Amino acid sequence: MSAPNYRRILLKLSGEALLGDEEYGIDPRIIARIASEISEVARSGVEVAVVIGGGNIFRGAGLAESGIDRVTGDHMGMLATVMNSLALQDALESIECTARVMSAISIHDVCEDYIRRRAVRHLQKGRVVICAGGTGNPFFTTDTAAALRAIEIGADLLLKATKVDGIYSADPKLDPTAQFFDHVSYDEVIEKKLKVMDANAIVLCRDQGMPIRVFNVFDEGSLFKLVRGESIGSRVGDNAH
Repeated sequence: MSAPNYRRILLKLSGEALLGDEEYGIDPRIIARIASEISEVARSGVEVAVVIGGGNIFRGAGLAESGIDRVTGDHMGMLATVMNSLALQDALESIECTARVMSAISIHDVCEDYIRRRAVRHLQKGRVVICAGGTGNPFFTTDTAAALRAIEIGADLLLKATKVDGIYSADPKLDPTAQFFDHVSYDEVIEKKLKVMDANAIVLCRDQGMPIRVFNVFDEGSLFKLVRGESIGSRVGDNAH
């Protein structure tokens, strides 16, 4: 078996990815499969950090549209990411893969505070680090949190897990003529308004040279194949990676 191509990665999961066939909350079968794939990658020697969204429970922007104060809504969304992170930690530990939830907002009774040096130390010890609570600030998405954490911990690659095979010019489920992009630059993502990650996240990655790979989380085994160097999904970056 070939050695992994990456020493350390950060995986960005949307809250919606955990829904599966459920209308709300977490599908136990989906989170168990995702945990199994993360564990397989971690056991291969790759250091794995994860950022999970909270859209399957609460989304701050959506709550604001319904009349809730935006800051309050974003705080509720941050708490939703903690719930998802605890669920993933439990799923990982049930298959004997050690994990730590580290939150940008202090909730000492259920998880650790996010401290960069401590997060890196956990990674070096082979533990999966699940970064919860977004950036800890309102008005920032978990995409931006993922970009920030990937840069802070010195990840080699930011992996964005989606429901489609990569980056398209439009939603391929709604538009069969949508163009697939194997590779795009950071600026092209912004200029073409491609729905990869929000603009703040893309700018952060561009300025710090953090490569992004977008792939379908529902293609079983794709995460392991990616860390082995297979060309899966779409690549965002100015250099070959």
